[in-house]
Amino acid sequence: MLKAIFVFFSCILCVICYIVNPGPMYPPTKGEIWPLVGNQVKSKTYFVLRPQFFEFNVVNYDCSIIQQAITRYWLIINQQALGNFKPIQKLQNDLYKKEKHPNFEGFLDALNVNLTGSCKGDELPYFNMDESYEIEISKQRVELKSPSIWGILRGMESFSQLIYASEDLTLKVNFTTISDRPKYSHRGLLLDTSRHFISVKKILETLDAMAYNKLNVFHWHIVDDQSFPYKSVKFPKMSDKGAYHPVLRVYQQDDIKNIIEYARIRGIRVMAEFDTPGHTRSWGEAITDLLTPCYDKTSSKPTGQFGPIDPTKNSTYAFLKTFFGEVVKVFPDKYVHLGGDEVGFECWESNPIIKEFMKANNLTDNYAGLESFYIQKLVKIVQNLKSNFIVWEEVFTNGVKLPPETIVHVWIDGDYKGLMSNITAEGKKIILSACYYLDHLETGGDWLSYYRCDPSNFTATDNQKSLVMGGEAAMWSEVVNDYNVISRVWPRASAVAEKLWSVHSPNLNIDDTDNNVINLYIKGKLTSDTIMVAKRLEEHTCRMNKRGIGAQPPTGPGVCL
Repeated sequence: MLKAIFVFFSCILCVICYIVNPGPMYPPTKGEIWPLVGNQVKSKTYFVLRPQFFEFNVVNYDCSIIQQAITRYWLIINQQALGNFKPIQKLQNDLYKKEKHPNFEGFLDALNVNLTGSCKGDELPYFNMDESYEIEISKQRVELKSPSIWGILRGMESFSQLIYASEDLTLKVNFTTISDRPKYSHRGLLLDTSRHFISVKKILETLDAMAYNKLNVFHWHIVDDQSFPYKSVKFPKMSDKGAYHPVLRVYQQDDIKNIIEYARIRGIRVMAEFDTPGHTRSWGEAITDLLTPCYDKTSSKPTGQFGPIDPTKNSTYAFLKTFFGEVVKVFPDKYVHLGGDEVGFECWESNPIIKEFMKANNLTDNYAGLESFYIQKLVKIVQNLKSNFIVWEEVFTNGVKLPPETIVHVWIDGDYKGLMSNITAEGKKIILSACYYLDHLETGGDWLSYYRCDPSNFTATDNQKSLVMGGEAAMWSEVVNDYNVISRVWPRASAVAEKLWSVHSPNLNIDDTDNNVINLYIKGKLTSDTIMVAKRLEEHTCRMNKRGIGAQPPTGPGVCL
C-alpha cells in the first residue's frame, strides 16, 4: 500500500515538473551587450537606424585597422537589416516614414569614431594593451571614443550589439552612455589542432567569434603526439613525416601569416604552443635521436617505443635553439607557450643511458630534477631569443626552479584554487583554465558551470590576486573536428568571455551542485540574475548565428527571430 502511494505521488510530481508554457524557455533580450559592459546608462528613448544611409565618420585618423573594422561592421549592420531582400527593405522604408512613437527621436545615420591616441596601422596587439572605450548615443552626441585602436575595435563591437530589430522590423538604438574596459587583459581560447586537424577556414571563423565576444588571445596548441601539422622552414620533414597528411593536413607558412594578420586586425594575439618534453611523439618521426628510447626492464633491451625528449644530449638543445629561433620569428607575439605538462618518467626510468647521465650529474632517481634540468635549459634558450614564456602547472608542482618572470598556466581541476594561492605566493603570474575546459560536456546549458568560475575567487592577498593575468577557455580536439568544433565552443566560451571581461558579471551562487540549467529551471532554483544572463546569452547566440557562427542553442527550447 505504501509503495503504491509513493509511486502515485512520484508520478504527480514528475508530471508537475514537466508542465511548461509554450514559447522560448528564455526569451532573448534586445540590444543587450555581451560581454556585460562596465558602466551603462540606457534610456527608453531611441533612434531608428537606416542601414542604407548609415556611415562611420572617423574623426582624427585615416587608420587602416579602423577602416577595415568599419567595412566589417558596416556589413554586419546591413546584414542585420536582412541584406538585399527587397520586400523587407521596402517595408522598412515605409515604416521609417510612419514612425510616430513618443520615444522616437529621429534617425541615426552616422557614428563618429574618435581615436584620441596614435595609429600606425601595423601595430600588433599585446598583453595589457588599452581596450577601454566610451560610447555616447544621445540627441547632442553620437560618438565612440577611445585612446587606442584596440578600444575602438571593442567599442565598435559593442555599438553593433546595441542595434536591435523591433517587431516592426525597423532597427533601433536606445539612447545610451557606456564607459567600459576589461577586467583581465589575457582573455583567451585554446584550440588544439593536432588530435584533429582544424582547417584554416574554421580557425578564421573562430577568430571572428572571438572578436564578437571580446576575447583577445588565440592560444594555438598547434602540434602534439598525434600529429605535427606545422610546416617548419628549418625542419620541413617534421610535417612531411609527422602530420596526418604532408600536404592536406598541414599549416603552411602562408596559412600562418594569414591567420596572424586576420587575428591582428581584430585585436587578437596569436600565441603558439610547442609543448615539450612530453607530447612530442610526432616530432621524433623526422628528428632522429630526439626522443628517449624505452627499454624493457626485464631484458634491458629497447622496446621500440619512445618517450619524452631526451634531455641528456647536446644535440637536443642545438635542435631546440634552432627550432624555437624559427618559432619566435614566425609568431611575433611576445609570449610563447612551452608546455611542460604530463611528462611521463617511465621511459627515462627504463633507459640505461639516462640513468648514467643522472648518476654523473647527482640526479640519481630524481626524475623531477631531470625535468627541471631540461626546462631550465629550454627557458634560457627562449630568454636569449628575447621572448616571454608560459608553462603548464606541472612544471611548478614538480619543483622546477623557475625565474620570477615565469607565467604558470593552471589547468588541472581539483584544488586549483589552492595551487593559485601557492603560485602567486611565490610572486609568479598565472593564467586560469582549470574550470574552463570546453571538452568536458554536460547536458542542458553547461555554460553555467563556466560562468560560475571567477579567476579572482581564491584565498590570497590583493597583491597576489593582481598576479592573475586572466584565463582561457580550452577546446581540446580528441572528439571535435571541422564539423562540430564551432558548435562545441560557442556559446559556451561566451560564458568564459564575460567572466574575463566584465567587472560586474553576477556571481550566480546557486545552492545546488547541479550545473544543468534546465534541471535548475525545472526545480525553480534559478535566481533573477541567472535568468537575465540566460536571456542575454540567448540574444547573443542568435546574434552570432546571424553573423554566420554556428553556435549551438545555449539552454533549452527557443527561437531566433
